[in-house]
Amino acid sequence: MSSSDTISVDVSIVVPVRNEQDNVAPVIAEIGAALDGRFAYEIIYVNDGSTDATPQRLVELMRARANLRRIDHAVSSGQSAAVRSGVRAARGAIVATLDGDGQNNPAFLPDLIAAVQAGAGRVGLAAGQRVGRKDTGFKKMQSKIANRVRSAVLSDGTRDTGCGLKAFRRDVFLSMPYFDGLHRFLPALVRREGFEIAYVDVIDRPRHSGLSNYGFFDRLWIGIMDLAGVWWLIRRKRPTPVATEYK
Repeated sequence: MSSSDTISVDVSIVVPVRNEQDNVAPVIAEIGAALDGRFAYEIIYVNDGSTDATPQRLVELMRARANLRRIDHAVSSGQSAAVRSGVRAARGAIVATLDGDGQNNPAFLPDLIAAVQAGAGRVGLAAGQRVGRKDTGFKKMQSKIANRVRSAVLSDGTRDTGCGLKAFRRDVFLSMPYFDGLHRFLPALVRREGFEIAYVDVIDRPRHSGLSNYGFFDRLWIGIMDLAGVWWLIRRKRPTPVATEYK
């Protein structure tokens, strides 16, 4: 049993990364600054088939942080798969996620976690909503169109599902049907399960360094098919029966 297995954990922070060697240390430092002394938490980095020094940087940092864990994908499997691997390994009842490039500011994690806690079981997801986005004009236009189409089709009441800053109940996430791209449709799927959504405005910023590893063409065509699939899942949902064991 490792030392991290003996630590009591209420919140798990899941960070999917691929080739983010220069961003690992600063993001972990910011997570610590935001959460140390406020929550009993762990940090789970899911190394999604990185080919740079990301794994080595994590090894070095794990020596100094007992609450830092590393999960490896042998080959890159995508952001949704990385998030799911992290959630499955998480020991906290609440899981919070953020991108590993530094564009998501960990300073907003406490507000997201608190929103789920304050929901007293009714809130299944607290979703970050980006303000003052720092992306290129093309990427902003792409997201604006995608969000409008998604909102019109799914009526999920969310203006921005692309923000990596989210907090949710682990059991709710694992109860949902898994597919590649799941993380982009969490508000609609959490509503499908009968839970409320809390929204938290977060201030966007440029990534610390490097280039995006999960790009436009990774998302576009699959996203169109996923939208149709999620629409079908919502329409096929039936009320969950109240089940009582007879003794």
